Amino acid sequence: MAAAPLEVPRMKLGSQGLEVSAQGLGCMGMSDYYGPPKPEPDMIALIHHAVAAGVTLLDTSDVYGPHTNEILLGKVIKFGLKFYGTCNGWCLRRFALLIDAARCNACRGMLGQALQGGVREKVQLATKFGVSLPDSKSDDPAYEGMEVRGDPAYVRAACEASLRRLGVDCIDLYYVHRIDTRVPIESLSTLVPTWTSFGTTNRITKMISLASTGKIKYIGLSEASASTIRRAHAVHPITAVQLEWSLWTRDAEADIIPTCSRSHDFRELGIGIVAYSPLGMGFFSRGPKLVDTLSDQDFRKDLPRFRPENIEKNTQIFEKVNAMAARKGCTPSQLALAWVHHQGSDVCPIPGTTKIHNFNNNVAALSVKLTPEDMAELESYATANVEGGRTHDFLRTWKDSETPPLSSWKA
Repeated sequence: MAAAPLEVPRMKLGSQGLEVSAQGLGCMGMSDYYGPPKPEPDMIALIHHAVAAGVTLLDTSDVYGPHTNEILLGKVIKFGLKFYGTCNGWCLRRFALLIDAARCNACRGMLGQALQGGVREKVQLATKFGVSLPDSKSDDPAYEGMEVRGDPAYVRAACEASLRRLGVDCIDLYYVHRIDTRVPIESLSTLVPTWTSFGTTNRITKMISLASTGKIKYIGLSEASASTIRRAHAVHPITAVQLEWSLWTRDAEADIIPTCSRSHDFRELGIGIVAYSPLGMGFFSRGPKLVDTLSDQDFRKDLPRFRPENIEKNTQIFEKVNAMAARKGCTPSQLALAWVHHQGSDVCPIPGTTKIHNFNNNVAALSVKLTPEDMAELESYATANVEGGRTHDFLRTWKDSETPPLSSWKA
């Protein structure tokens, strides 16, 4: 197993000045999608551990839970590292209740100290809007009734609600989670703050601007096509594009990734890339054994790649990665994650986990060095051998993100 670096390095994400840790932390699975919500005190401890280790980019969305994942991060922000680290076990069990520390004899007086040396200034909060769920979720983990929205009233309300749940006055990186194909993408580019060094261009006078009040610093797109990215970026610089990128999900390499960043000569716009599910939704951590452990509440259970008829065929990919990892002296998950890290200095993977042990393993992937020959060998394993789609057919991806021209839209 590879050893963790002494300090997680920093990187520039995009071209507008945002600096983050070279590896982020995806928080979705702590509250939703990957089975039942995990114990909140454990997740708070995990996030604090990550921040203490130097991971500063925390990724969430208003749809995770829904809402409860943002609330979880809000609790992390409210109760700082010093308070949490000195809290005894009895208070820790009550931590999820957001009690007033002044009422806890074990922690009396610590809350003020915690807020003085708290988490907010140490992290970059990334959240998302654009996926609207019905008031009550279906028992189906895929959530029936899901709607993609980008209309101005919804955007304004979503941002205000996220700020309240997170307990902050500014979101560092605000993503369009999925693209509303009824609304020109240009209308969403007016969300960036006017006080950034590169100015603003507001082409939609009726589009609500979150910029004027400084409620967000940088804007990102998630699951957007190359043409949609270019159109948005032409109106106002996009800082980051989030997409699924791993050894067995590489369809974005043909067009989207070359469009985004400048770390290689063929990349175009200087946009940072945030890679979600860099471990193949856990496949490169546990291989086919993962499927046997998925609960009925885990949305991966019905994903095409994890179905019995496909997972058996996909096992050969894991076995090859596992064999190479043994030669490299690391775990298969570290090798798969290192492959993403080696895609460029502008790429920030955000693996998710619910266990501190797994987090430590993920950070250790930063120490795994791969040669061009190693990269080519890894890529050969999965180039044409992946069976099953990466998501459900009804879920919108970058392939379904084209929006109408600006000239055709009336707010």
